[in-house]
Amino acid sequence: MKNTLKWVAAAGALAMSGTAFAGSGDGKIQIKALATLVAPDGKITSIERDDIGLPVGTQTKADDNIVPTIAAEYFVTSNISLETICCVTQHDVTGTGPLDGAGLVSNANIIPATLTAKYHFGDGSGFKPYVGVGPTYFIFIDEKAGDTARALGATRQKMNDKVGVALQAGFDLPINDKGLGLSVDAKRYFVNTTARWFAGDTEVLRTRHRIDPWVFSAGLAYRF
Repeated sequence: MKNTLKWVAAAGALAMSGTAFAGSGDGKIQIKALATLVAPDGKITSIERDDIGLPVGTQTKADDNIVPTIAAEYFVTSNISLETICCVTQHDVTGTGPLDGAGLVSNANIIPATLTAKYHFGDGSGFKPYVGVGPTYFIFIDEKAGDTARALGATRQKMNDKVGVALQAGFDLPINDKGLGLSVDAKRYFVNTTARWFAGDTEVLRTRHRIDPWVFSAGLAYRF
């Protein structure tokens, strides 16, 4: 968390250094440097294969993470914009119920490639609330079987990349007339994935999971 805040502060200082000559409150492009809390679900929705004998009632949950995020936004009109984000978030998946605390997935890195179309309310000045919606594509990178899964015989783990939908709401609040502002954003993603565990080349467990993270961001915006 400390490193994330330092990263956002540095990006904000860079933005402020440019406001004297380039920023504009009604510019076409807005860049945001944000601290972002990613809070996924991770529950099992179905078990499609089980050769290791999961205890009845086994469930799973994914841990939360705070990461730095960059958002880039293009204003088609004063009220309509397109926004994309850039970040990587890392999560572990552990068991609940009979396998409470068991390590099942370790260090699953996710790139949530997202593009939202946003509608900004009001006349474009002062407090600017907005809503948005758009597609997302979750890309999983370098995930591994957790400690408990390895103890049960799994040597490799894989999460399927998946397409989903993101809903969005938030606001931008100008700090000055040079393009610098405060941004607060909330997203709810709707994405499922299939998780597979392997012993060598043999699949021994396959489960479907609800990811559906809440994503909360706050930081500085620079419009030009």
